[in-house]
Amino acid sequence: MRIDIITVLPKLLESPLNTSILKRAQDKGLVELMVHNLRDYSTNKQKSVDDYAFGGGAGMVMQIQPIADCIEKLLAERTYDEIIYMTPDGETMKQGMVNTLSLKENLIILAGHYKGVDQRVRDLFITKEISIGDFVLTGGELPAVLLADAIIRLIPGVIGDETSALTDSFQDNLLAPPVYTRPEEYRGLKVPEILLSGDHKKIEAWREEQALQRTQERRSDLLKG
Repeated sequence: MRIDIITVLPKLLESPLNTSILKRAQDKGLVELMVHNLRDYSTNKQKSVDDYAFGGGAGMVMQIQPIADCIEKLLAERTYDEIIYMTPDGETMKQGMVNTLSLKENLIILAGHYKGVDQRVRDLFITKEISIGDFVLTGGELPAVLLADAIIRLIPGVIGDETSALTDSFQDNLLAPPVYTRPEEYRGLKVPEILLSGDHKKIEAWREEQALQRTQERRSDLLKG
């Protein structure tokens, strides 16, 4: 898989994209992560990529020309399955969406900034708009990293135990059950006996029961989907 991220703040992406699982995935050749500085596509001396909004109002708007030039350059080099725009008014990011995207070959992620992008960018190029929640951040860089991380960890070979990702919260519209490790007792709190029994069928049944109970208590909306 290849993921191209377009941003005005490439340095903000350096550490998270080159650490831990994302770094190992790249080292193994399982994913190629490319970051593109939008200012490299600016045609003015100041290398600015924003301007005032037509009609007035507070805030600046990302211009279409640098974004269009960057996306069209990438499209000339390969075919992309999706061109994604990270925006607060997009479709809320959920595990099922991430599962689908993890099966794609090439993705472009555009990180929004300022008051957003010129609407014509969305009309001409964007195929999918994604939000990470009902709140606003300084820019779309961190949401882009979150999306990339969620996708990449599902690629076969990225995580040592591939079944681990398949038992995460939300995979079956359920939250994950509680987990324990050593010591068996700490400050009077003991690990449930069933987990020490060695009976894998009973353990699995207990985990399913706990996952359902936790979901009902904390996210009952998931059970309605």
